[in-house]
Amino acid sequence: MRSLLVALIGVALFGTALARDNRIGTVPAAALPAEARETLRLIDAGGPFPYRRDGITFQNRERRLPDQPRGYYREYTVPTPGSRDRGARRIVTGDKPPAVFYYTADHYKSFRRIER
Repeated sequence: MRSLLVALIGVALFGTALARDNRIGTVPAAALPAEARETLRLIDAGGPFPYRRDGITFQNRERRLPDQPRGYYREYTVPTPGSRDRGARRIVTGDKPPAVFYYTADHYKSFRRIER
């Protein structure tokens, strides 16, 4: 009985994560701004990154991405032309090495999964 309950809870949690991921739209990498495509290239190459905060853990506090253990997500700056700071655009990767990629143009308010 206990193992059945544990299995049902696991299915419920996994289903919640899938449902959240399914609410996120997608975008082909080729359709991203040139700066985002360059950031993807740097991620693939392992750097060097232009911003010291690139590669830090993304906390997913807003819970807009599927639930994962702490440290699963990393964030990288996508430069914004004309901005005097890092701007609002980011790529967030999941897993190590990165297996899933998300783009946000509005500082984590919305995400689109990058199709590569």
